[in-house]
Amino acid sequence: MSSRVMIKLCGMTLKRNVDFAVESGVDALGFILAKSPRQITLAQAKELTKDLPPFINRVAVVVNPQDNELEKILASRLFDYIQFHGDESPLLIEKTPLKTIKAISINEAQDLDRLKRYKNIVDYFLFDTKIAEQIGGTGQSFDWSLLKDKAVKNNFILAGGLGPQNIELALKTLEPAAVDLNSQLESSPGIKNEVLINKTIAKIRAFEKNNH
Repeated sequence: MSSRVMIKLCGMTLKRNVDFAVESGVDALGFILAKSPRQITLAQAKELTKDLPPFINRVAVVVNPQDNELEKILASRLFDYIQFHGDESPLLIEKTPLKTIKAISINEAQDLDRLKRYKNIVDYFLFDTKIAEQIGGTGQSFDWSLLKDKAVKNNFILAGGLGPQNIELALKTLEPAAVDLNSQLESSPGIKNEVLINKTIAKIRAFEKNNH
């Protein structure tokens, strides 16, 4: 695997959590603009991203956005990536001027058939857990063997219930290029737990060191 796993902390709602995440060495922060217990407005995103140091990527998380909604997000110039979590048309994603991430929610093998629809259109795929109509933040992992069976190339982002209890196993099993951390590092939805953040990042960095 590559020597460094990129880390995104998603569902940010508090400035103190943003500052702590940056100090802890995360590479990207996710801001959920879609309906969610962690939903924030563009105005809140502006406050949360104020004075961020260079090279911290800011990711807007959306679900089936309307054209005018997407235009507002782009016009805000707050984000480096847009992460799509719905059934967006490939055309909509293709004409997005920012880098794009397409989340594929997984419950069974056939969910991976959706990869074909977005192949060569998105910059990165993110694999998450599918539970009913929930959009991420489920706190649960999917069956990782489904990805192994599909022999997905390794330049992907892994999400879905990742935390200190399973992060090393996830890295060893799937060798993702990046991980997306959220609900397992929270005290309550949108409120991140600094102890759990530190513990998880320390485990990721130790894993890299031992597998370099």
